[in-house]
Amino acid sequence: MNLTEKIRETAKQLLADKKVDLVVGFAQGSLPLRSTPYFARTPEEADNLIWSATCENNLANFLRKRPEKTAVIAKGCDVRAIVGLIKEGQINKDNLTIIGVPCEGMVDRKQINQLVEGKEILEVTDTGAELILKGQDFAQTVAKADVMFVSCKTCQYNTPVVYDQLIGEAVPAGEANYADIEAFAAMSDAERNAYLAQEMQKCIRCYACRQACPMCYCSECFVDCGSPAWIGKSAKNVDDNALFQAVRVFHLAGRCVDCGACERACPMGIKLSLLNRKMVKDVQELYGAEAGVSLEDPPALNTFKFEDKEDFML
Repeated sequence: MNLTEKIRETAKQLLADKKVDLVVGFAQGSLPLRSTPYFARTPEEADNLIWSATCENNLANFLRKRPEKTAVIAKGCDVRAIVGLIKEGQINKDNLTIIGVPCEGMVDRKQINQLVEGKEILEVTDTGAELILKGQDFAQTVAKADVMFVSCKTCQYNTPVVYDQLIGEAVPAGEANYADIEAFAAMSDAERNAYLAQEMQKCIRCYACRQACPMCYCSECFVDCGSPAWIGKSAKNVDDNALFQAVRVFHLAGRCVDCGACERACPMGIKLSLLNRKMVKDVQELYGAEAGVSLEDPPALNTFKFEDKEDFML
């Protein structure tokens, strides 16, 4: 029995036994290489649930403040976000059943489209290690490892850290890899400024990154405030674009689970993970804390130790 069949069986049983009112998972999208978040409320609807290397969305986004008893099909990064939201009072764990699914990584459609030079993909077969892509006038095989999202290549929690049920075999944890952050830190100040300015020029201030992030849930974002006006509204101002991203990253300090949802959502291809991962690395080194890996550990910014490197507080 494959993962999709196991997920459907588990969801059907939970719904039939009235243990949950809703199962949040994934269904097949309207195009190849596409899946879509899906809400099953009956055992019959559970037959539409799937699991594949295209289930990229962080489903924690759909769990906040839900009154009904809910089950969620969750990979490692989803669960880390769920843990963070539970600790912040946004999810009632008593109403939530976590069906954990070990994840070997999600494939990036943009990378795949580049490999096939923009040709229309009509059919995709997943053999496990490879994807066989077929179109009207071509067939091409690509290794899944070559087209994974960057966040998947650096993931250390392929197997969910918390779950009520685990479907499938646990995947060995990855090793911390901050080579991209170290390369960025090795640049001169002028080089970093030039790089960030180049990236921020692309921003159209659509706020897709904010909407995709499961930890960005403020009822009013600082960029939407009119009194005081913290930031200009025009996306043509590179400094304002950089300010928006910098403040967003600081708001996620000790909370970002490095799921990559923000970067995947960006229509302009901005390297948003660079700033996020820099903050994740700093929080680990300065406070020995990682977001969403334990329900017991207090949030990083809720604690103070005398050995913290904050001399101005002493």
